[in-house]
Amino acid sequence: MINNTIAKRYAKALVQIGSENGQVDSFRKELAAINDLFAANADVGAAFANPAFTAEQKRQIMKELVVKLGCSELVGNFLMLLVDKNRVAFLSQIVHTYETFSDEQSGTIRPVIRTAFPLEENQVNLIQGALEKKSGKKVIPEVAIDKSLLGGVVIQIGDIAYDSSVKTQLKRIQDILQKG
Repeated sequence: MINNTIAKRYAKALVQIGSENGQVDSFRKELAAINDLFAANADVGAAFANPAFTAEQKRQIMKELVVKLGCSELVGNFLMLLVDKNRVAFLSQIVHTYETFSDEQSGTIRPVIRTAFPLEENQVNLIQGALEKKSGKKVIPEVAIDKSLLGGVVIQIGDIAYDSSVKTQLKRIQDILQKG
């Protein structure tokens, strides 16, 4: 719970700064890039957790990462603050919370559309249009292939799932037949 509170505090502050400077989306991309780097290289995260490295060595590592990724000055300063406050371990949570806050602020939802087979662009556009009409928000869909569905579509928006997959329909028929 305390980790979530820390992530919210830092993410909210960065969204406010990004909003003031009109850089919410660019911050999002920069944070995603640094988060991806940490996720792909466990040694990088381990270096910040390792007490054998001094605070100055950790600052130098972060400076090099900021330069390598071409982060803006504000995001670079934010990352250095995480190093100074020994909060780098919370980076992934902060990035996830930042994405949630920035989407709330911009009125955006990011549903995951799972299908058994690849969708054509016009099919994705139809689903996107229907979701925008229903929600009144901007929709940025992510399409994923899930062979276990057999057919149909499952749309996941946060905690809500719209399931019209063949797999689920067959399960319902099976339940009805078993109940008699």
